[in-house]
Amino acid sequence: MSAASILVVDDEQDLVWAVKYTLNDEGYEVLTAANGVEGLEAAHQHHPDLIILDINMPEMDGVEVCHRLRRDPGLAAVPILFLTMRNTIEDRVNGLDGGGDDYLVKPFDLNELKAHIRALLRRAGAGRSAPAPAAPAQLVLDALRLDLRTHDVLLGNKSLMLTPAEFELLRYFLSHPGEVFSCQQLLEQVWGYTCDSADPGLVRWHIMNLRNKIEPQPNAPIYLRTVPRHGYIMDKPHLTQP
Repeated sequence: MSAASILVVDDEQDLVWAVKYTLNDEGYEVLTAANGVEGLEAAHQHHPDLIILDINMPEMDGVEVCHRLRRDPGLAAVPILFLTMRNTIEDRVNGLDGGGDDYLVKPFDLNELKAHIRALLRRAGAGRSAPAPAAPAQLVLDALRLDLRTHDVLLGNKSLMLTPAEFELLRYFLSHPGEVFSCQQLLEQVWGYTCDSADPGLVRWHIMNLRNKIEPQPNAPIYLRTVPRHGYIMDKPHLTQP
């Protein structure tokens, strides 16, 4: 099996060198770019397995790069790990709203980076290797419909544009109706993070973004509900085989 390829896009050359050296030592093929424009060109040329993307860059910032990647059918499913200098709500919201799967705040430990990369690549690999259902099975909850074959998500007649992380989260909840899951359980069971290798806040942000897309009133959710002090639950859907 060929080594996974990782594109690192950041204007801090010392950081890029350190990340590339570390990931090369782990057996990854590492491509680099110094700004958003170069990063977008490299992504289209090489189709990496994972993209590490700084938010604050010259030429084109990371959020805009992510927007463009998510609109490209050939790159839309590539996992994106955002890097940011500031541990602020604004940065995290911008990154995850823009279609990012995960984030790390600078400065970060290189072992922490490697753990996030392993989780993201496991998730992407599982998605590619999962066998297709024998028939176009769908998970349905009221007006919400998720097609397991085509990955289309509909709310009534409206097609929803979910990020890969949001899709996996929704599929997991719909596949486990009526069960309560903590943030740590979701990190481990949906996205493959090992214990304590990711911030539980990642779950809360993806939950918030998913609610903004599927709930009639996101501040008063009827599908994806919070169970105080325990986690989150989705009401029971029914499985159909059209």
